[in-house]
Amino acid sequence: MTLTACITGANRGIGLELSRQYLDAGWDVIATARNLDALDDLTDLAQEHPNLRIEQLDLGDQASVSAFADRLGNQPIDLLINNAGIFGPLPFVENIQKQRFGTVDFQVWADVLAVNTLGTLNVTQALVENVAASSKKLIVTLSSGAGSIGDSDRPAIAYTSSKAALNKAMTIVARTLKDREIVVAIMCPGYVRTRMGLGGGDVEVEESVSGLRSLISGLTMADSGTFRRYNGDVIPW
Repeated sequence: MTLTACITGANRGIGLELSRQYLDAGWDVIATARNLDALDDLTDLAQEHPNLRIEQLDLGDQASVSAFADRLGNQPIDLLINNAGIFGPLPFVENIQKQRFGTVDFQVWADVLAVNTLGTLNVTQALVENVAASSKKLIVTLSSGAGSIGDSDRPAIAYTSSKAALNKAMTIVARTLKDREIVVAIMCPGYVRTRMGLGGGDVEVEESVSGLRSLISGLTMADSGTFRRYNGDVIPW
């Protein structure tokens, strides 16, 4: 039986590489992008893999999330990977003051929370029955070590608080879904060299995704609600 992964934010970076590696492993993949006119390399990947389905999804738009769930219908999803997210206005250097205490732009904060926290929880809630109908029953949310209160002092209030709130929300989801035997894991991909990496990064995207897939392949109910880095390290909350 072919397994199905649904990967949000799959048109570039980590999401694109996750799609590529799962397709190469023989999975069916549902890959989402906020803008279907900016699919980048995802279009080329679709030409190579007929088992790749591309869907529009904007986590910051309730109607978009609802429409996406309606299009999927009763499609079982073995693995939901919540990858989509935003940092806030880019370029980073020119806009970071909007996330620092004293000059916080509260609309920026609201926008980042709407996507990273509310949007991710919204799509998870919308697709939970699809996950429950599958054989694997896995939900993996890609967060960030920047959201760790005990392990990060980064001053970007909007981004870091959105990830901290997301982590807390997903631990509640994990407890709520435990009786349904759905594993809900939170993972940090590391500081990856991608567009989201803001020009930095010390981990190649292929290495990060390989590590994430290794962790995902070994998930059990005992791992539900845990927060780990792509290399398996436990991250303090």
